[in-house]
Amino acid sequence: MAKDDLFCHNWEMSSAHKLAASSFSGGAPSLLTARLLVLAAAVLWSSGGFFAKFHAIDDWPGPLRAFWRAAFACVILLPLIRRPQWSWKLIPATLIFAAMNYTYLTAMAKGTAANAIWLQSTAQMWVLLVGVLVFRERAVFRDWLLVLLCGLGIAFILAFEAQGKSLDAVIYGLFSGIFYAGVVLSLRQMREFESAWLVGLNHLVTAVVLSPWAISSYQSGEHWPSGWLWLVLAGFGMLQMGLPYVLFARGLKTIPGHEASGIGLLEPLLVPIWAYFVTAGEEVPKWWTLAGGGLIFTGLVVRYLGSARSEVQDNSPPTAT
Repeated sequence: MAKDDLFCHNWEMSSAHKLAASSFSGGAPSLLTARLLVLAAAVLWSSGGFFAKFHAIDDWPGPLRAFWRAAFACVILLPLIRRPQWSWKLIPATLIFAAMNYTYLTAMAKGTAANAIWLQSTAQMWVLLVGVLVFRERAVFRDWLLVLLCGLGIAFILAFEAQGKSLDAVIYGLFSGIFYAGVVLSLRQMREFESAWLVGLNHLVTAVVLSPWAISSYQSGEHWPSGWLWLVLAGFGMLQMGLPYVLFARGLKTIPGHEASGIGLLEPLLVPIWAYFVTAGEEVPKWWTLAGGGLIFTGLVVRYLGSARSEVQDNSPPTAT
C-alpha cells in the first residue's frame, strides 16, 4: 500500500494508538522517559481485559460497560481540547466510533477477551482491502501477507466457535474490527483536525449514543453502580482509556512512530492475561483462539516490521556522492 504519513501509520496499530498520533501539549521527554510512557500507555490500554471482565459487572450488557467507560474517559479527555472544529464528516466518524465500542465490549461481555481483542485487531486488514479496492492504493507483498494471515486467523476462530455457544461473541468481535477500520478510514479524511478534539468528541458521542442503556439501568435499578463500584468504573474510563492517550501522545514527541507502534503491539498480548487473572483463572483462551490470534499477530508484526524499515529509510539522511 502507498506509504501513509506518521499520523495514519499510528492510527492503524490499535484503536487507541491511532487517536493519540498527534501530541497534546508540553515539552518533549527524554528517550528513556518517552519509551516508558508509551509502554505504560500500552499496559493501561490492555487493562481493558481486567475492567471489562471484573466480576461485579460480569453480567452487565456490553453497551452499558461501553457507556461508563466513555463517560469517565471524557473527564480526562474533554479538558485537553483546544481547537474544536466542525465538519459534517464528524457525524459518521463519531457514530462509527460508537458502534466500534458497542460491538467490542459486547464481544467482551458475550465471549472471551482474547477473541474480542484479536478479532478487533483485524481492522488493519479491512483498511488495506478498502484502500486497494476503493481508493486504488498500491499493495506490496507484506500487505497481502497480512490479509492472508488475518483471513486464516478469522477462519480458524470462526470454524471452531461456530460449534459452540460463543458464535455471537465472535460475530460482534469481527464487526468491531470492521467498525474500527471505518474509524481509521474516516479519520484519514480529517488529518487537519486537532487529535484532542477528535478523541474527546468520539468518546462524548459514544456516551450520548449509549446513554439509553444507562437510563434504563437507572430506572430499573438493575446494573446501576453503587459504592466502590463507582471507583472501578472511573478506573475503566480514566485509567484504561483516558490517561493512556496523554501518555502515548507525550511519548510520540520523542520516539518515532514505528517504535511506538511496536511497543503498542503489547496491548493485544496482555489483554487475555488481565482477563485470566481477574477471573481467577476461569477465562483461558481456547487453543484455536491462540492459533487464530497467533496468525493475526504474525500478520501485524510482518507489516509493522516492513513499515518500520520503510520509515527508517525514508527518514535517513542522504549519502554524499
